[in-house]
Amino acid sequence: MADISKIIGIGLIGLIIIVILKQYKPELAIYVSIIAGVLILVFAIEKLTGIINLMQSISNKTNINSSFLKILLKITGITFITEFAVSICSDAGEKAIASKIEIGSKVVIITMSIPIITSLLELVLEILP
Repeated sequence: MADISKIIGIGLIGLIIIVILKQYKPELAIYVSIIAGVLILVFAIEKLTGIINLMQSISNKTNINSSFLKILLKITGITFITEFAVSICSDAGEKAIASKIEIGSKVVIITMSIPIITSLLELVLEILP
């Protein structure tokens, strides 16, 4: 509960500073947004390490291919970072760049997921007569 309080606190403090800055120095507001976003991301990433350790433990116990787990974790990381970058671009009024970042990240994610998709298709083909 304390962790979400920190995240919300950082977000609200950042918001208040941004609202004030937009009246006097609007060009500085984007920097406050980036700093607040990075701080929130750091708190969130700290929590992800526990989840990653749990997933690795389950992977080791069930003999799941660890390379697939690594791919899934990388894809998850890409989605978080992409969402952060898209939000920053949108806040700065650059929606065109934000959409290009989204498209680029989707291509990277699809490319990275090819080994998992291939393995799944091979498994389905083995099951079918």
